Amino acid sequence: MRVSILGVGLLSAGLEGWLNGQEILRGGLPFSPTSLPDPKADLLPPNERRRSSDCVRWAVQVAQEAIVQSELDPREVATVFASSGGEMGILDTLCRALATTERIVSPTLFHQSVHNTAAGYWGIATTCQQSSTALSCYDDSCAVGLLEAVTYATLEECPVLFVAYDLPAPEPLHGARPIAAAFAAALVLTASETLPGPTMALRLLPGEEGPVTTVPDQDLERLRLDNPAARMLPLLRAVALKGRHTVIMNVLDDQRLAVVVDS
Repeated sequence: MRVSILGVGLLSAGLEGWLNGQEILRGGLPFSPTSLPDPKADLLPPNERRRSSDCVRWAVQVAQEAIVQSELDPREVATVFASSGGEMGILDTLCRALATTERIVSPTLFHQSVHNTAAGYWGIATTCQQSSTALSCYDDSCAVGLLEAVTYATLEECPVLFVAYDLPAPEPLHGARPIAAAFAAALVLTASETLPGPTMALRLLPGEEGPVTTVPDQDLERLRLDNPAARMLPLLRAVALKGRHTVIMNVLDDQRLAVVVDS
């Protein structure tokens, strides 16, 4: 399966936006993860932005960046959102409320606790009524989400927005599921190969087909290992580097996902 990449969104400490992030990924600028970004996600209506969680704003911010680059109407683009944990901060708040004597749960927090919250807010912001998928596959959520997005774009012959995001959970959830740093990225994909810009082809391989692809910068590699959504970093680096590069991502216990990028 081969698709064109029409837009890229990127957000993490030290990687604030694709324009700056691609220079860092190709080695032209140093990676300096200092202050944590505060995404505006200004595509969200003011009332929804006030009610939204950190996860929603991170996911919407990168989705918005990728869609703007693609110059597509977001109402005409299907979506795939992938996150290992989803709304872990909201889950923590709900669990703490249920542990009190009153056990009062905010209706707003309750409706934000589902795994497709970010996808729902994106639909509200864009009035998009195209197909929307929200999935989780533990550490391989990014690879499985990418496979789902490319498969959908290929079979349905329509553009797809793929968003991967994960944020650290508060204690004590962090102790059980440690994620050290926040990360979100997005790709707008289409099955057309005649458009200018990078393309990528996907193929599933047996698990013994070699190690997964890493990134040479130690701090970026630490980010890749510390956040499931950041498993996309080698792919993003391949897009930034230009030329042809093969990226291997893990899929469950017995498979690899080979991504050949031409940019």
